[in-house]
Amino acid sequence: MKILVIRFSSMGDIIYTTPVVRCLKQQVPNAEVHFLTKAAFKYIYDNNPYVDKLLLLKPTLAATIQDIKAENYDCIIDLHNNLRTAIIKLRTGIRSSTYKKQTIRKWLSLKFNLKLVPPTHLVERYLQAVKFLGVENDGKPIDYYIKKDYRLNELVPVSHQNGYVAFIIGATHFTKRMPNYKIVNICREIQLPVILLGGNDVKDNGNEIAAALNGKVYNACGKTTLDESVFLVSQAKSIIGFDTGLTHIAEAFNKPIVSVWGGTVPELLGVQPYHVKDAMVAGIELPCRPCSKFGLPKCPLGHFKCMDDQPENLITNFANRTS
Repeated sequence: MKILVIRFSSMGDIIYTTPVVRCLKQQVPNAEVHFLTKAAFKYIYDNNPYVDKLLLLKPTLAATIQDIKAENYDCIIDLHNNLRTAIIKLRTGIRSSTYKKQTIRKWLSLKFNLKLVPPTHLVERYLQAVKFLGVENDGKPIDYYIKKDYRLNELVPVSHQNGYVAFIIGATHFTKRMPNYKIVNICREIQLPVILLGGNDVKDNGNEIAAALNGKVYNACGKTTLDESVFLVSQAKSIIGFDTGLTHIAEAFNKPIVSVWGGTVPELLGVQPYHVKDAMVAGIELPCRPCSKFGLPKCPLGHFKCMDDQPENLITNFANRTS
């Protein structure tokens, strides 16, 4: 059977498709599995042994549809479920199965602070779309394959080469990030050295945090490529991170992880740590939380209690216990 799996974006959503692809390849007899995504997210499936071919979204949907038709697929597994995938399914006429987004339930839950969406992980929701093929959850973590061999001594100072905690301080939106002073307080109480990870957008934050802790913290934000950052995560004793793609990728290495949540909540998105042997979700109950589905540039009420009031000792105790 020749199967096309579709998910265009984003990093976290695509990384959670990897168990579906793996289960399809291993459980469907003689399956040939292809994956269609945006070029920007190609790296997630580079070197993945369960994908036979990677297709990239073309500048025009017509060109993409032409590529799909040329492959003569038996089945399309639509894990994105938007207008473009609806057009693809309509114009190709290929038998398909589609992930159910529960859009209305999510909107009502967010708008009226209701709990209408079961706290089922996104992987489990995706797997429902392939259940008709007899595919079952194999109970294994997500997959991510680092592209090349790296060495710690080429990426971090000597002080951090014999064990460290990785702290992923980046996130797309402000309401997903913890204020610098909170990160400083947490890092101060962690027994091991700490490496900060993130992009150029949090490089200055990292510099401020590192300067406050006199060499205990190494700021790698903006200095390492994504794949180098993933390598550093894979070598960490434990990981602390916000709701961002690198934190989700970190789950592939089954290291102890603290997933810290501010204005967003994992239950709504279904992206709490997946099949990680030792994980903690850090977040506090507030009447105003969640304030958004994916994050906002500032706290709508101006107080930012969801991050400011996070108990720091729970995070540091976890990191020290698991390091």
